[in-house]
Amino acid sequence: MSFSLNIIQFCFLELLMIIAIYCYVDENCETIPTEIHLTKEEYDEMGSLVRSCSGEVSVNKCEGICNSQVQPSVVTATGFLKECFCCKENYLRERLVTLTHCYDADGLRLEDEDRAIMEVRLREPAECKCYKCGDYSR
Repeated sequence: MSFSLNIIQFCFLELLMIIAIYCYVDENCETIPTEIHLTKEEYDEMGSLVRSCSGEVSVNKCEGICNSQVQPSVVTATGFLKECFCCKENYLRERLVTLTHCYDADGLRLEDEDRAIMEVRLREPAECKCYKCGDYSR
């Protein structure tokens, strides 16, 4: 009996040490530039493909570490109180990007000025910060 109690105490202390280590990690949620390949297709009113445009686009993304913790609790049903935080956008901005590789439905590159490029409106993070996980009230 005392052997299993010692194991439980050891596991509990190990859990507390893990919690303490993670609580002292600095948060560094930040906005980072990244490059993505973007493809946009345009269809006519009948649903037929008119053109497909693509290109490499620089956009911002949110990335980083947010402090979270789990601690024992006699109040919660699971026996643990969890406070989880994740790195998410605080503010989005809208901008236009230009796609310069446009092709018709047959896959032939378009050359005329009106159809050879396509402007696409997208939203990207302008600022990122740590939010409580599951908080969609913003």
